[in-house]
Amino acid sequence: MDGLTDWLTQLLETPWAYVILLIWTFLEGETCVIIAGALAHDGKPWLPLVILCAFCGSLASDQLVFFLGRYKGKAFVAKRPHWQARAQKVYAILERHQYWLILGFRFLYGLRNITPFSIGMSNVPTWRFVILNVIGAAVWANVFAFAGFVFGMAVQSLFEKHQKWVVMGVLVAVALIIWIVRLVRRRKVAKEAVTPPDSDDTPH
Repeated sequence: MDGLTDWLTQLLETPWAYVILLIWTFLEGETCVIIAGALAHDGKPWLPLVILCAFCGSLASDQLVFFLGRYKGKAFVAKRPHWQARAQKVYAILERHQYWLILGFRFLYGLRNITPFSIGMSNVPTWRFVILNVIGAAVWANVFAFAGFVFGMAVQSLFEKHQKWVVMGVLVAVALIIWIVRLVRRRKVAKEAVTPPDSDDTPH
C-alpha cells in the first residue's frame, strides 16, 4: 500500500498528471475534473492548473465538434437516424434560448455531446459560439473542479492518508463504471435506432 501511495503521489507531482487530465477532458467530461479537483486539495496537482487543463480540454473538444457539425454535419446526421431526434431537441431549445444553451450545454445530460454539433449545423455565427463557448467552458471547469476540491477536503478531514487513497480509488472505480455504462447505453440506443423492428406478418 505504501508503494502504491508513493507512486500516485509522485505521478501527481509530474507534468504527466496535467497531460492526462487535458486528454481526458477532451475525450470525456466532468468526472475526471471532479476527481482531479478532489486530488488537488493538498496542492498536488495544483488546482489552478487543474482548472486550466479542464478548460482547455473541454473548449478544444466542443469547438472541434462545432466545426465538424458546420462542415460535415448534414451528411453525418443523414447516415445516423438516431442523431436526428436529439438534434431536433437541440434546435427546439436553440430557438428559444440560444445564448443560455451555448453557455450551459455542458450541464445538460443526454444532450451534452450532440449540442455543439447541432449548433454547428444551425445559423448561429461562428464568432458568437466561440465567445460563449469560452465563457461556458470557464464556468464548467471552475464549478466541477471546485466541487471536487471540496469533496477532497472532506475526505482529508475524515480519513487518514492511506484511507484517503482507498476512498479516491473507489471514486475512480465508480467513475469508470459510470462511463462504461453510459458508453454501452449509447451504443445500445444507436443500434436500436438503426435496426428496423421485426415485421409481424401473423394474421389477426
